[in-house]
Amino acid sequence: MQLVKNLIAIALGVVCLSACSSTQTQSESTEQVDSVFNKQPIKLTSGPKQHWFGYYDKQQMDPTGRYVLGMEVDTFYRSPTNSDTLKIGMVDLQDNNKWIALGTSNAWGWQQGCMLQWVPGSGEEVIWNGKFVSRVLNIKTKQMRTLPKAIYTLSHDGTFALGTEFNRIQNLRPGYGYPGVEDPYADDKYPSEIGIYKLDLKTGESNMIISIAEMAKQANNGEDLTNYWHWFNHLLISPDDARFVFLHRWRTALGTRSERATTGFTTRMAVPISSYLTLRVSLPILCGKIVSISVCGPSPSARSGASISSPINQISSNR
Repeated sequence: MQLVKNLIAIALGVVCLSACSSTQTQSESTEQVDSVFNKQPIKLTSGPKQHWFGYYDKQQMDPTGRYVLGMEVDTFYRSPTNSDTLKIGMVDLQDNNKWIALGTSNAWGWQQGCMLQWVPGSGEEVIWNGKFVSRVLNIKTKQMRTLPKAIYTLSHDGTFALGTEFNRIQNLRPGYGYPGVEDPYADDKYPSEIGIYKLDLKTGESNMIISIAEMAKQANNGEDLTNYWHWFNHLLISPDDARFVFLHRWRTALGTRSERATTGFTTRMAVPISSYLTLRVSLPILCGKIVSISVCGPSPSARSGASISSPINQISSNR
């Protein structure tokens, strides 16, 4: 911690050389840093139930800074089951940190919760996952809409979401999916019927962007991957809503549930960009070696000469 404070103080001192008055010293910069680190956190919720928020990339606070989303569950120390209900609420920072109940979900995990978050661009709507659907609640009117698919990540303009099948994730990486609904393709190593989809947050319409089978058929450094078990995880949309990244993962053998929850898989990152489907790949091999490759090929729209408004729209219209 002291090292971090020193580095920040040095950075502030460098900035002061060009942007601050000549009377401001490094000592004053250090005092500014100390004033930040010396602030004590304020506890917003209390027991005996457990409260938390996840995932790290989700918008927890509303645009006014008044309401803070959170999740509540009975205290237990195991993986959730289909019968464990998660309570969803928000803390009112302007009313003595009052807990306001919003709803419930039985589709959640310790790692990522139920993907609870504010809909970008709205100070009234929040969204979270149910059992392979998503719920959109207006906190003012209390009106709720149900969308036919679960969400993983939202666009920054709040118009669409990207998602993948959480029962597939739960089957091949327990703890990051949701229990209770079996993977219908559990015996298929790389199903073509499922993958990453784009979901319209207003209409609920969805369409496939890329299937698991398509990625499984992309060789890795010349290695054929079609004999392995494949899934997608950790989708994230770029700030300009024109690109997204996701992790394509595979394991050579299923192993036990505890093994599937912790180890035994390989990861590569894919980034659909411009008029090309480009794999910008990082492969954390089990021995720790990092290998990077790039595999490019023109998208169907580019080959046909169609105009491209954004990579996500362009790819989804041809998948």
